[in-house]
This record gives sequence, C-alpha cells and structure tokens, in this order.
Amino acid sequence: MKRLLIAAAFILSANASFAGPEQDAVIAHYAALAKAADPAFAGFSAAKGAEFYAANHTGGGVDTPSCTTCHTADPKKAGQTRVGKPIDPMAASANAARFTDLAKVEKWILRNCNSVLGRECTPQETGDVISWLMTQ
Repeated sequence: MKRLLIAAAFILSANASFAGPEQDAVIAHYAALAKAADPAFAGFSAAKGAEFYAANHTGGGVDTPSCTTCHTADPKKAGQTRVGKPIDPMAASANAARFTDLAKVEKWILRNCNSVLGRECTPQETGDVISWLMTQ
C-alpha cells in the first residue's frame, strides 16, 4: 500500500504543479481504488481527463451532456448550475481548496457523474479528470 501511495503521489506530481498534501491524498485514494478494480492500473492520464471533461456523454440528463455544461470549457473560470447558482472554478490554480476534502470530492463526483453519465464514474475516470484539473 505504501508503494501505491508513493506511486500515486509521483504520478500526480509529474503531471501537476498545483497539488498539495490534501490533493495528493485524494489522488492516492482513487489510485488505490483503481488498482483494486484493475490490477494492471498504471496511473492516471491528465490527457484522458481533459478529453473526458470536454466530451459529450450519453446516458445522463439531456440538459447535462458534459462536465462543461455547468463548469465551463475553461476550468479556471467560475461555472453555474442549471438554476443559476455559481460554481467555483474547478482548476486547482484558480481554487486552491479544490480537491482537498475527500468527502466533498466523493459527494460531488457521485452527483455529477450520475447527472452527466447516468452512472457513477470509475476510479480511473475520476483520477484522470482530477489529475487534469490539478494541472490547470
């Protein structure tokens, strides 16, 4: 487990410059879940996270086909819910508190993935998106 945590921290630090210890712990959590789901797990991909974030998905709500629907295409900018409530920027560079509280991350990932995909995100998808947002 210790090796996995070190590997997860290395993966994140290699891809990002805005990670602190809390974000490293969140990434390590999803890395452990990804490894448990797929023993061949080799790390997260910020490039795949960017693609996932911008893609239009099917299966979720017709009014929420993409992460960008509410969070904007530029994660450094504030977004807005469908009812007009502001959403702080998703990029760690624009919002240092982003991805520092695992319970909050899990709450919002579950809610947003169900809205956009009609299902829970996999640990790989979650880690990829967070890894990318940590580089923004």
